[in-house]
Amino acid sequence: MNYILNFSLLLSLIMFLGGFYVFCSKFKHLLVVLLSLEFMVLSVYMSLFIYLGMFIYESYFSIIFLVFSVCESVLGISILISMIRVYGSGYYEVFNLIKC
Repeated sequence: MNYILNFSLLLSLIMFLGGFYVFCSKFKHLLVVLLSLEFMVLSVYMSLFIYLGMFIYESYFSIIFLVFSVCESVLGISILISMIRVYGSGYYEVFNLIKC
């Protein structure tokens, strides 16, 4: 049982580091950044669910965490949609204010 717990926590750490790598390296398009952030939130949720699974009230905190992560993703997608409507693109290059 302890090996399964350690493997699951190691897997969530690898998932988090993979999402962080994509977040740091692919910063041109906002959708890729949002997907990497959601992948990192999913790995944190997995590690919290495994860690809090040893206690009695783990489902309440897990549901609250999921609600906040869904609100965060909806906010990110609404920002992406408004950016595409205003600037015509989802790239960060359209935010350059110093255009010559």
